[in-house]
Amino acid sequence: MEKFFHIKESGSDVKTEIIAGFSTFMTMAYILAVNPLILSDCGMDFTRVFAATAIASAIACFVMGFYANLPFGLSAGMGLNAMFAYTICNSMGYSWHWALSAVLVEGLIFILLTVTNVREAIVECIPSNLKKSIGAGVGLYVAYIGLKNGNVIVADKETITAINSEWFTGAPFLTVIGVIITGVLLVRKVRGAILIGIFLVTLLGIPFGVTHYSGGSYLPSAPYFCQFSFADIFSSGKSISDFIIITITLLYVDMFDTVGTLIACAGKSNMIREDGSIPHTKQALMADAVGTTAGAIFGTSTITTFVESSTGVAEGGRTGLTAVVVGILFLLALFLEPLFGSIPSAATASALILVGGMMITPVKDIDYSDYTELIPAFLTIIMMICSSSISDGILFGILSYVIIKALTGRIKQLKMMTCVVALLFVIRIIIGILT
Repeated sequence: MEKFFHIKESGSDVKTEIIAGFSTFMTMAYILAVNPLILSDCGMDFTRVFAATAIASAIACFVMGFYANLPFGLSAGMGLNAMFAYTICNSMGYSWHWALSAVLVEGLIFILLTVTNVREAIVECIPSNLKKSIGAGVGLYVAYIGLKNGNVIVADKETITAINSEWFTGAPFLTVIGVIITGVLLVRKVRGAILIGIFLVTLLGIPFGVTHYSGGSYLPSAPYFCQFSFADIFSSGKSISDFIIITITLLYVDMFDTVGTLIACAGKSNMIREDGSIPHTKQALMADAVGTTAGAIFGTSTITTFVESSTGVAEGGRTGLTAVVVGILFLLALFLEPLFGSIPSAATASALILVGGMMITPVKDIDYSDYTELIPAFLTIIMMICSSSISDGILFGILSYVIIKALTGRIKQLKMMTCVVALLFVIRIIIGILT
């Protein structure tokens, strides 16, 4: 393993990588319950989607680990699965077979774009200060997700969000307790602090009535296989045009969600080089391209790199062995569905809150003396949180960066590829207006 993953060279060891893999998986495990629940709302079978999600996630993690040698986990992207079920199927009226066809085409296009280095060029063209702001923005977004998942903050008509008035009961209280427990373990430099915190909160959830045994079979279900419907796509001109628009939208969201997550997690693990590049970017992007294609084949929505990977990075994960461990755990989950379904959101929420805090450190390195750098960086962070979208945060950051530089006579500071990406964002906005 040392020769293959270069663990010592990366400043890690096998034990740390395994613990990091467990930590990442534990914070991602919710997707095995949530994704099937969402896709079952458009007529898909829960158990078969569960199996498809586990298998496709494992394949993507293995590509990330063995091919890219990076410690990032992948699974069905939140938001993209909701678009699959509620927009494409329920609102637009297309079958889930039709939607899977769009996911397959998206995955194949991604493979092509990755092989031709287009996606890698997009990652490299993002300015240094924006990369730092993306890392910080993702960190705050991760913490925000943790606060919402733990029910510590809730929707409020007057202030949009507010602290849960009953935060001292049930899941919100356990989330706060989890932050304290895990925080103390981190301060004392206990190995596996985040993972231990998740387990302890899960156990504490039993007397609090938060942790429930989900029940069910321990035998894995068969996933779907090649359930596409290309004939329906060409049934009418509207179907063809809708298919093109949906595929482009999936491409856009998946691409920039993955780019943002890679930059954020790479920054947290000190992998970003002095020139702003990230090692093995092409291979990492290939992982989610292959994962998305595999997901379509087995019957699930778009696979993407998870921001929860930052949990494993915070535990010290630095090589592909972490991702491989995550992949193995996804396969084991096929046989342990009832157990993984029993982990309460409060257990993972406390971990996400703390990890989010660890990820905001890049803000100290942003150039605050230059407003043409500061304003786009700020917009990236604030829009990422307020829109609950990594890709939309990057959109505002890139567009404002190009516009402000151009209007202040600093057009020479712009890279050609940065301008191309900005143009793609403009096209995406126009498509959104027209549809």
